[in-house]
Amino acid sequence: MNFLNQLKFDGNGLIPAIAQDYQTNEILMVAYMNAESVAKTVETGKATYFSRSRQALWLKGETSGHFQNVKEIWVDCDNDTLVLKVEQVCGIACHTGARSCFYRKIEGGEIIE
Repeated sequence: MNFLNQLKFDGNGLIPAIAQDYQTNEILMVAYMNAESVAKTVETGKATYFSRSRQALWLKGETSGHFQNVKEIWVDCDNDTLVLKVEQVCGIACHTGARSCFYRKIEGGEIIE
């Protein structure tokens, strides 16, 4: 996987990854990946991230069943951010049970749902 050498991981060996619905382009979540999780994602077709809190690989949906089947992986112009176009299994990406992690907005100086 020669492309891994072209990706620009940060000082902690991580690269941001935006999960986006492959049909609607809705942004579902943002996570981080290391070289191993990127390689595993490409190999299996299932989104695998790196959990910064657990310092371990994290197969999205492993415990919840809300897997992300990866259809495409896009790289930005600087090679330092990824977009994973995914099929979100069961329609839930957020650990709160929401479809997307982005279900709140700032309005009038407040964060509202």
